[in-house]
Amino acid sequence: MPHKLRTTIAALRVVTLGRPLIVSLTALALAGAADTSSAQVVESVGSRALGMGGAFVAVASDSSATWWNPAGLAAGSFVDIAVGGGSIERAEELPARRDSAFWVTASVPALGFSYYRLQITDIQRSDSIDQPSGSREDTQVGPPVRSFAENALGVTLVHSLFSGVHVATTLKYVRGTVQQGTGSHDQSPAEWLDEGERLDGGTAENKFDMDAGVLAVVGVLRIGAVVKNLLAPSFGDSAFTLPRQGRVGVAIDPARGGRPVWIADVDADVLAYATTTGRRQMVAGGVERWFGAQRVGVRAGARANMTGAHEHAVTGGVSALIRSGLFVVAHVAGGGADAEGGWGLDARVTF
Repeated sequence: MPHKLRTTIAALRVVTLGRPLIVSLTALALAGAADTSSAQVVESVGSRALGMGGAFVAVASDSSATWWNPAGLAAGSFVDIAVGGGSIERAEELPARRDSAFWVTASVPALGFSYYRLQITDIQRSDSIDQPSGSREDTQVGPPVRSFAENALGVTLVHSLFSGVHVATTLKYVRGTVQQGTGSHDQSPAEWLDEGERLDGGTAENKFDMDAGVLAVVGVLRIGAVVKNLLAPSFGDSAFTLPRQGRVGVAIDPARGGRPVWIADVDADVLAYATTTGRRQMVAGGVERWFGAQRVGVRAGARANMTGAHEHAVTGGVSALIRSGLFVVAHVAGGGADAEGGWGLDARVTF
């Protein structure tokens, strides 16, 4: 039986039976090595999540849970709708990468809808690039530049096994297009990334994919796990792959009267996956604190890659209540020459 068919059957068992989810997540996380080509890092979507450094698998309860852990919708608001965008990049030297994202998400406790548009641009070293820094090059030939445009529509279905334990899956229709070109000479990596975002051409391909998640809430403890991109679809003759990603998280949430006051979370990828800048297996931690009767939320976090190029970032973010039920959420990320930099902004209506 083909490997992807076995993966699909395992994922369908998650939806129809529920109880085998934890076993299925573990088996999928341990199944096979990641593809050598790649696209899409986990830390792409959601300003609240990224303000906490990407430590969000056990925290996710708003509509961004459709990305971070679909099972989190079971413990969320009655209605949550968010629109936002952001960017993350590593552009100080080659190889370089930028992930730009736009998202629209909506959810009720047992059902979610999501639309994500991501553009992932990467630059590899070229034989004509002599200086390893990749900052400014005196050469007539720039490096190869690739860009992957992804549009994904998702429907999230949630099932509660029993009190405090929830499972879910997000079924996704993904349309992806790969563009390839060559950067102009005498430019910086950031300028090459700008050129890559303007590439056109390529042939769009349509694929189906799915994510699966589990969340257990016991007192102040929240334990979550997610496997993303179960089918690991490839585009452009495997030039880009949405790699299978598995992540677990543990959070402490001493909510008072159902209202969060502060929350802390630690996440870890359970398997490495390939990216342009090398293999990636992140560990992240973050905290969030709310003030003024839930009118202002402040958060901070950090993440580090335990393999590959050892990317890292320090992050911060804020939520502000504009009027009843309407929040504006923002985050920034940075941390030095070897760090990933980024920003994000979204508006969220919740009640």
